[in-house]
Amino acid sequence: MVGAGYWGPNLVRNLGAHPRCDLRWVCDRDLDRAAAAVGRHSTVGVTDRVAKVLDDESVEAVAVATPAATHAEVVTACLEAGKHVLVEKPLAASVAEGRALVAAAETHDRVLMCDHTYCYTPVVRRIRELVRSGALGEIHYVDSVRINLGLVQRDVDVFWDLAPHDLSVLDVVLPPERRPVAVAAHGADPIGAGRACVGYLTLPLGGGAIAHAHVNWLSPTKIRTTIVAGSRRMLVWDDLNPSQRLSMYDTGVERLEPGEDDTRREAMISYRIGDMTAPALAEREALAAVVDELVAAVREGKPPLTDGRSGLRILEILEAATASLDAGGATIPLGGAPAGDRHEDGGRRPGSGRDAAEADRP
Repeated sequence: MVGAGYWGPNLVRNLGAHPRCDLRWVCDRDLDRAAAAVGRHSTVGVTDRVAKVLDDESVEAVAVATPAATHAEVVTACLEAGKHVLVEKPLAASVAEGRALVAAAETHDRVLMCDHTYCYTPVVRRIRELVRSGALGEIHYVDSVRINLGLVQRDVDVFWDLAPHDLSVLDVVLPPERRPVAVAAHGADPIGAGRACVGYLTLPLGGGAIAHAHVNWLSPTKIRTTIVAGSRRMLVWDDLNPSQRLSMYDTGVERLEPGEDDTRREAMISYRIGDMTAPALAEREALAAVVDELVAAVREGKPPLTDGRSGLRILEILEAATASLDAGGATIPLGGAPAGDRHEDGGRRPGSGRDAAEADRP
């Protein structure tokens, strides 16, 4: 384990408890913090040198929970040392760095997995199953709200802080042909923090559907909800309602074409109001499932759900969102941005608003 700050101790606890893992090291530049993460009576080694971890031939995989600005250096060193890697979100601080990490993992034939924890919750796994089985029908729209009061970050805007959770869920839930094809971002900084504190993302999806995400550090209430609406059924995920996180509605709206003998020129709208069901969900800590996925990827060669390419797709959306903000909310196609908006290496141009986001807390 490299990094024992905000998120690292949670990974330490789950790695230490997993029956197929043997935690050997916790590494942090603050040795006292590393020691606190492993506990007073633990036999796990502590160090402030990443090289010491990488030099240990018994170490097969490394979990990285350090600031995003350090991911490129730390993860590259791990991959080049022949270690598999689980890295905290975001994958890297830029698309260019993310692409380099994905390429390095392929070159060294190592697992590169991004810890998008929400994707491993029982509720998201069930939503993925419902969407991909066709139980909801054709997806019409996805609408998510992730708002609360604080914590205003000093190094990233609200998009880079909160939106990766919703974007990663969107990435794993939707089939590839329905993923976002463009992004438009609108943000505001009403308190003068120097970065967007309230934001809205609009994401056209493949096949003509649409997704929308509202992220906000300045809300008087905390809300974590997602609606996925299909042609057959709709569902609501309320993450703050542990007794009923997921509700599925046999509800829909259909457009009926008038018959040949119908003198009305406009089509009719039919509303279907059916039953609401609450699917049963297993209760399990998502990070335990993250570790399961890492073990299966290393031991069985099973591609992880949130692999490096998944993490790279999230970075592409975030960078495009920043480009959209710079362009006054213009819609930016994914995979490209307005001419002159990027350096030749794919990084953000100075003064774009991304310069302040060189690190991210897990």
